[in-house]
Amino acid sequence: MNKEKKLKKPITSFVVLTNIIFWPLFCLAGAIKMLEFPAWLFDVAFIIAAWSSTFAFAILFKRIYPGESFIQFAKNKFKNKLKLSVLVAAVSIQTFIFVITLFLVAKNSEVGSMFAISSWGVLSYHFFLQLVSGAMGEELGWRGFAQMELQKRHSPLKASIIIGFWWGLWHLPLWFTTGYMGMDLIKYIIFFMIALFATKIVMTAFYNLNHNLVVPIMIHQLFNFFIGLINGNLLDLILYSAILYAVVAVILIVVNPKNVLYGTR
Repeated sequence: MNKEKKLKKPITSFVVLTNIIFWPLFCLAGAIKMLEFPAWLFDVAFIIAAWSSTFAFAILFKRIYPGESFIQFAKNKFKNKLKLSVLVAAVSIQTFIFVITLFLVAKNSEVGSMFAISSWGVLSYHFFLQLVSGAMGEELGWRGFAQMELQKRHSPLKASIIIGFWWGLWHLPLWFTTGYMGMDLIKYIIFFMIALFATKIVMTAFYNLNHNLVVPIMIHQLFNFFIGLINGNLLDLILYSAILYAVVAVILIVVNPKNVLYGTR
């Protein structure tokens, strides 16, 4: 009976259901903002929308892995001991990218302050919001399930490119909330997708070095957190991120530490 119920195309079903859940939740968050409800209510709606991939995976779980426990599956993604070398390397790379981005913004921008956040309270809230929304809400479904499931049939690098494409398209509604139009919107989408593909490859490389979901959650968190700290033109920030993360991704592809991106592992 379980074999009859098992999904034949689990990743396709996951991507489709994730979008079906996300769109109405995203529209709800937009409506809350347009109707000028309290900011905290918008943040709650935003967080819930960000968890759409986890909701979709939870709904489909019994048909993807019949007889298994969703809770146990999630726990297993965190059971491996974290490697300090992996964490330090990932944090160091992203901190370096953040510093370079600050330098580029300072050189090419006329803004008074380099930082968009001026108090420790706001900084803490920004960190918390980024952590419980995209970083924690997206990684179990997109990385813990879809990436690893696709790696059963493809190299990690190819799986990253495939999942990165669908993960990028999932962000489509967000592109039209930037206020950009015409060529600026096209540039933003291109830079965004390059940055996302590159970050996805970085996530895959470090995740496969440790196989603990804390690693991609941390990388995702720092990517969003650092961009939100800088007081600069969003289009410039995305461009700098696209270039810098792409450089790191290319280096990882060339070096391919411990065959984490292609080849025999």
